[in-house]
Amino acid sequence: MPRQEVIRKARQDKRAGKSASTQAGEFVKDEIDKIRKGKHGARSPRQAIAIGLSEARRAGVDLPPPRKGRVKKATRRSAKYAHEVGQGKRTPKRRPRVSRAVEEVLKKEPRSTASRSALSKQAKRAASRRTAASRSATARKASRTKGAKVRSAAAKKAARTRARRRS
Repeated sequence: MPRQEVIRKARQDKRAGKSASTQAGEFVKDEIDKIRKGKHGARSPRQAIAIGLSEARRAGVDLPPPRKGRVKKATRRSAKYAHEVGQGKRTPKRRPRVSRAVEEVLKKEPRSTASRSALSKQAKRAASRRTAASRSATARKASRTKGAKVRSAAAKKAARTRARRRS
């Protein structure tokens, strides 16, 4: 359950016209703080972020579930349910035994996943995944507008760069 202060900050962000992901960021930050304080742990930085996003959805932040093909089907379904709960379209089923079991498991997970270095590595991985896709699209467009000679020169230059970075 997120703290009232976090919900207040998220609502403040909404009034300021900020995006849903910015509003959800308050919940993610709170989740990382919880892990750092030792209330529970997480298996990975991604799990900590996912818990924060789920709390945000349940608290009413209009953050739609991820698109098809980006995450597992079960994750999408879970996000969809959390979103529906937050939007008042579904009443959550209270399951105390499941809730307790999840809490017990999280308590045994490491706290180091919320460290600065772990979060930094996670952010770098996410950024490289995003840029790789746009880079390849840019490369395809460039190859259409340039001739074989220029492409060949670019490929040779890239090979030289890779070789230099390897040594």
